[in-house]
Amino acid sequence: MLRLDLVSHGMTEAMRKARFPVDEPLTEAGRRAVSALGRMNAARVRTAPERRTVETAALMGLLGDEDDRLRDLDAGAWRGGELMSVPKEDLYAWLTDPTYKGHRGESVVEVLARTAEWMADIAVEGEPTIAITHPAVIRSAILVALDAPAKSFWRVDIPPVSVTRLHYRGEWTLHF
Repeated sequence: MLRLDLVSHGMTEAMRKARFPVDEPLTEAGRRAVSALGRMNAARVRTAPERRTVETAALMGLLGDEDDRLRDLDAGAWRGGELMSVPKEDLYAWLTDPTYKGHRGESVVEVLARTAEWMADIAVEGEPTIAITHPAVIRSAILVALDAPAKSFWRVDIPPVSVTRLHYRGEWTLHF
């Protein structure tokens, strides 16, 4: 059985203020929460390339290789802006249509596809892995494991500094 632990990075100012993220550090509260998480071990550690994920890994005492497939959902033109500044019809489309790209960024189905590709590679490589990444990627991994529809993406809440464990035995399973 292969174990994959997905760690959501610590709190950032964008998360705290309901803004679309940019490449930013953790808040002081985020750093404290990560430090309190404790040690985790695996044969391999992977991180998304953004500062907040690399910082989370370092605070956990982990050094990992960056993997671009673990990067956050690209909010395109909305990056850095406030969630509530998006016109309601665009926000509605983004939250209900997994193919929506009106912000000129990345769609939910694109994040799902790259996450599924990454998970397939992890399964083939067969080494227990810790991945420090973003809520969007962890949501995607859960949907891949459950073979759930893309429209379920926003129905999964991934808090900062949470750990989601998946197992692989020919198929991915969510482990609680």
